[in-house]
Amino acid sequence: MLAIVPVGLSLGYLFARSRLWGWLEAIVMLPLVLPPVAVGFLLLVLLGRSGPVGRAIEAATGRSLVFSWIGAAIAAAIVALPLMVKTTKAALQSVDPVYLQAAAILGNSPLRVFWRVWLPLAWRGILAGVALSFGRALGEFGATVMVAGNIPQVTQTLPMAIYEAVQVGDDDRAVVLVALLGALSIATVWLSNCLDGRSR
Repeated sequence: MLAIVPVGLSLGYLFARSRLWGWLEAIVMLPLVLPPVAVGFLLLVLLGRSGPVGRAIEAATGRSLVFSWIGAAIAAAIVALPLMVKTTKAALQSVDPVYLQAAAILGNSPLRVFWRVWLPLAWRGILAGVALSFGRALGEFGATVMVAGNIPQVTQTLPMAIYEAVQVGDDDRAVVLVALLGALSIATVWLSNCLDGRSR
């Protein structure tokens, strides 16, 4: 999850600064509209042993990404990334351009303007995006099960554990896990709303 923060921040900054990257933004936003199973299949094609990325990583490290906790983390991060990017872009665009122009006129580089002006004024909205992304990654099922499977104590996530409990008829365990996931989800949405409200 932490890996998508710098990626989401960088992409949000890129998309907020220029509309020239509309094609890349459309690709990044695909997991918002594609079914998670379809996203999982595409990741499986890319990260699998016969895929370009998976083959290169296995040749370099001797390990496969599929059916591993790393694969599960990548799948959850890819599905959650659009929320981080979209929220970051909105938070950055909500900053009054007058402040950015004033900082640039004073001789600051674009990178310095970002760190000293843009980021401090937009940080609450960006943190709201982090919270939303965390909640989305926490509840991911379709893409993760396609890439990492459902291996207990290796790649099993809360949603997979709930599904498994229902499949074997262990309703008591399913209720406890649903309550836990629900509490975590409510907490992340509440935190996101608090941060977003304060940023406005």
